[in-house]
Amino acid sequence: MKKFHWQLMSNNILQEDKKALINFIKSTSKFTNGIKVKEFEKKWSKWLGVKYSTFVNSGSSANLISIHVLKELKKNKTEVILPAFTWNSDVVSVLNAGFKPVFVDIKLKNLALDEEQVKKKINKKTAAIFLTHAMGFSGISSNFLKFIKKRKIFLIEDVCESHGAMLNNKKLGSLGNISNFSFYYAHHITTIEGGMICTNSKEIDTLVKMKRGHGLLRDSQNEILINKTKKKLKDLNSDFIFLTKGFNLRNNELSAVIGLQQLKRLNKIIKARNLNHRLFIKHLRKDIFFTDFNLKGSSNYAFQLILKKRNKKLFNKVLSVLKKNAIEYRVGSVGGGNQLRQPYLKSYNLKKNFKLLKNTEHMHFYGLYIGNYPHLEHKKIINLCKLLDKI
Repeated sequence: MKKFHWQLMSNNILQEDKKALINFIKSTSKFTNGIKVKEFEKKWSKWLGVKYSTFVNSGSSANLISIHVLKELKKNKTEVILPAFTWNSDVVSVLNAGFKPVFVDIKLKNLALDEEQVKKKINKKTAAIFLTHAMGFSGISSNFLKFIKKRKIFLIEDVCESHGAMLNNKKLGSLGNISNFSFYYAHHITTIEGGMICTNSKEIDTLVKMKRGHGLLRDSQNEILINKTKKKLKDLNSDFIFLTKGFNLRNNELSAVIGLQQLKRLNKIIKARNLNHRLFIKHLRKDIFFTDFNLKGSSNYAFQLILKKRNKKLFNKVLSVLKKNAIEYRVGSVGGGNQLRQPYLKSYNLKKNFKLLKNTEHMHFYGLYIGNYPHLEHKKIINLCKLLDKI
């Protein structure tokens, strides 16, 4: 059998995207944040089912802004609950804003936070729950969402890997107070680098748009606030009123053009990825690999290979087969596994009881993922499963 030459992502920017980009470049002289960015934000909001969206330069920037917005809204709170199995920018954004991260374990069935552990961690210090919808799975249950809303707990959704995943016919990213998406090259759609922050709150959207652009009042897109503040602060140049602490995390017109093109085919992309994923699970050995995922509402990002039982020798055999057949993979899956094992957290006084992070630890040592993309041949998927099932 020939080598697979299977990448994490392949051909995610098509000729039609390049053509649209070339035509736009020929037609304009403005490439910074402008008309196309606003058009992309508007169409993304409509697709997602929210009122407001803000296009930024990465999913990590979306996380950073969201947590700094939380800091302004929850001044007397000090803790944010989040899974130890997540991307590091979620944790870094929490630390950067001065919050203490409170880590919980995940459930293997959807690789999302253990809701019962979260309930035990909630206290008077809790500013928010920062939920990661990992690898395209729907990371929250209806009952837990009701629990959060009843107690008026602030919910931030990280949907960076799960575009189009759903709960009860509502897309993830429209359930919480604020949500973050990534348009990195390997994700469902790409703007090369890019991210989106979404909300149904005008107050939050105003803060997000200002923080994206240095904290400038004129970037708020809130005319009532702009006029009111100008009258109040007459001693300042109205073009340079920095109303909040901000950053420069804007994206540009070129990225928005690519995003608009890709958004047209996003639903087809999701359908193809999910079909691939179900085929992959169907042909994997159930006695060796964990396959009991909750696929309801999922929008698969990548194929998970997780050993059912701890077996280092067997896991190394899996890695060896993948390497020999030129199949790209990432051990530990999301963010390399358990964030509490990472060097950047060593200087923080955080509890590291790995016994309470059983599933996160299992993913760290016995889990990995390989790429899934729309044009992946079904025969190739079946052949890979046959190869793995022989190990």
